Amino acid sequence: MLQHVATGMNILIVKLSAFGDIIHAIPAMETLRQRGVSVHWLVDARYAFVTELFPKDVHVHVVALKGERRFHHALQAIGELRKLCFDAVLDLQGLIKSGIIAKAASQSAPVYGFDRQETPEWPNHWFITPVSFHPDERHVVQKYMRIASAPFDTPDDAIVYAPPRISINETQHAAAASIVASWKNKPHTLLHVGGGWQTKRLDLQQWKELINGLHERGASITLSWGNESELHRARRIVDGYGLATVLPERLNIHALAGVLHAAEAVIGMDTGVLHLAAALGAPTVTLWGPSASWNAAPLGKSDAHIESKPACGPCFQRRCECFICLPSIKPERIVDAWAHVKEQKGQVSYLPSFCLSL
Repeated sequence: MLQHVATGMNILIVKLSAFGDIIHAIPAMETLRQRGVSVHWLVDARYAFVTELFPKDVHVHVVALKGERRFHHALQAIGELRKLCFDAVLDLQGLIKSGIIAKAASQSAPVYGFDRQETPEWPNHWFITPVSFHPDERHVVQKYMRIASAPFDTPDDAIVYAPPRISINETQHAAAASIVASWKNKPHTLLHVGGGWQTKRLDLQQWKELINGLHERGASITLSWGNESELHRARRIVDGYGLATVLPERLNIHALAGVLHAAEAVIGMDTGVLHLAAALGAPTVTLWGPSASWNAAPLGKSDAHIESKPACGPCFQRRCECFICLPSIKPERIVDAWAHVKEQKGQVSYLPSFCLSL
């Protein structure tokens, strides 16, 4: 139970990246806002677009950590943050660079972060006060929420998973209006072909078989993408096919949110787009290869997860010489999950209620 005793506190969240991880940290942000905390958030410039969907009372600070002048930008950001005199700093990134920035920005305020067992880069613990997790706190959302509770009276029991939620508004509806209008009052299922890791990409033939299966079930299908490489992949999937369309342009975050919210369902890899779709309340089917659903999956009744669970996984590797996890997923299983989540849309129970292991 939250204790509303911290009104007036000033707390900085250091969560620099990436797209999906920022979505996962939203419940931690909400934990602080519900306590009356003035929330500040430091984000890498490459992912600042995600924070455009944050509530207006969250103070977003941007730092450019790539490029020739990254050290200059980091020092400049630290200098500005130090002027704000934070009561606590939360390092939700767990890296060496995030620990250094968090410590430098904190002045004498406590800095909380992952313990040595959980941090991605163990020297990070030199700069933070480590937070230990309950054995039942397996999901990254719970871990972020545990760190967010560290400046207060932390509970002995496991923190209950809370779903990331983003409210849609007129800005997103307007940005997506032309695309939604082209659907002619029949919501489309979005297939997101993105996947930054080589191990987070379905084979083109799998996509084509999936489109066939969805089309036979009456789905109208649009392929979404986020960069030129993904656009090329999407066009190769639908080339000469006629059963699906490709989004005509790269969407900004507001148009993307509006389209995802309007979609009948969204299917794709464990990516930021799928996590954003779930946070907006869209039914989702997430395909799991090298990563683990127990660690990061959206857990609503209208969120399904398909994973093959090979003996070598989850490996969390970007490349693999014996890539068998995603190729083992049969398109007909994805279609069955799609049908299920559409029926469950609007359900509010947050349990891993539908997981197909092949």
